[in-house]
Amino acid sequence: MRKTLMAAMLAAPLMALSLVASAADPVVGRWKTIDSDTGKPKSFVEITQAANGTITGRIVELINPSKPNPTCDKCKDDRKNKPITGMEIIRGMKAEGGGEYAGGTILKPDEGKIYKSKMELIEGGKKLEVSGCIAFICKSQTWIRQ
Repeated sequence: MRKTLMAAMLAAPLMALSLVASAADPVVGRWKTIDSDTGKPKSFVEITQAANGTITGRIVELINPSKPNPTCDKCKDDRKNKPITGMEIIRGMKAEGGGEYAGGTILKPDEGKIYKSKMELIEGGKKLEVSGCIAFICKSQTWIRQ
């Protein structure tokens, strides 16, 4: 009886840890960005979820960059002159339920502009509709899960 109780006590934290690990938000993962103007792949973004639940996204690879190791020379915040590869472009996004996210911002490194952003999982989570807006003018891209 004591061994069974001890085994259960040791197993409980491991089970709880596995539940937390599997409770990652469905948007978490690697996404291929598609340029809305050209329709061509532009980069790979890794989306993660912080302990406080906010969603962030970081460029992990550029596809055919215009120059080797480009930096965000047009940025005006803490990302100014930093390498675009590895750069956090999505900040402060929050899940709103039903595969929708809002309340965050997205940076377009080639312009150095930061937009209010929202995202929505579509096609059963295979794609992600990402929108950036200034005032009432919005532009969107569809990213593909990798």
